[in-house]
Amino acid sequence: MNIAAFDIGGTSLKMGVIDRQGNILASDSSDISHNDRNKILEQIIAWLKKNPSCSGIAVSTPGYIDPDNGYIAMGGTVRDFDRFHLSQWLTEKTSLPATVENDAHCALLAERWLGKAKKLNDFLMLTIGTGLGGAAFCNGALIRGGRNRAGEFGCLLTSRPTDSNIEPHTMAQSCTMTALRENYAQLSGQPADDISGKDVFDAFEQGDELAQKVVNTFYQHLAAGLYNLFSVFDPQTIFIGGGITERESFLQELSQQLEKYQIDIRIDTATYGNDSGMLGAAYHFLQSQQSELS
Repeated sequence: MNIAAFDIGGTSLKMGVIDRQGNILASDSSDISHNDRNKILEQIIAWLKKNPSCSGIAVSTPGYIDPDNGYIAMGGTVRDFDRFHLSQWLTEKTSLPATVENDAHCALLAERWLGKAKKLNDFLMLTIGTGLGGAAFCNGALIRGGRNRAGEFGCLLTSRPTDSNIEPHTMAQSCTMTALRENYAQLSGQPADDISGKDVFDAFEQGDELAQKVVNTFYQHLAAGLYNLFSVFDPQTIFIGGGITERESFLQELSQQLEKYQIDIRIDTATYGNDSGMLGAAYHFLQSQQSELS
């Protein structure tokens, strides 16, 4: 069985064909920075027509997802998907079985299926990109919560709010590439759209004082969030995914910030990078099919 797998991100749609063993047989990506639901769905259907050998559809997407029926209660960075029954829509259009799962959950499932967490019963996944996602695997099971909202690590506070405006004090507003870019843009007087995360880190390495301030603050907030997560879950490992992990010195720089907490915390990068979402979605699909047969 080949599975058509899709990872809907904040700026791009990743598309693949994956077999039962987790081999990626074909892949592509396209820009979806417009976050238009109809255009995203059109590209999904086009990929399915291009790959007619697929026997099922697996989707990874941001937001609050009911994985049992593929309903998106809130679409996260893609609010066009709010209150949308994506799996039902896909099945009606293609007659293929379809599953939908939260993107951070998919990244965790990929690590558990094929990565460094194969033998771990307690670990966390943190994904850092346009936004911040999280997932927890405890006592051998993925934790979903009463409303399928567990793992919203972006809501954790990294500093104490001084008024009712809590959002600026959360991990989602201080530990993402969006926050890094916007903070540097504000200090340097440049448009945020003209600055990438790479630009900020390049300036950091060149000794730019503003970039060093922004990057150090980013790591301080991330370390504080990891300390809180470690204290609550006591995981064997916290895996971190997202483009920032491609930075060779990332783990070293983060570890330096964690040293002040004097805790025995193991951090590591996710194994499959940008393919984690598609792989985890495929694994979720296979597990769902197995459950239906049993």
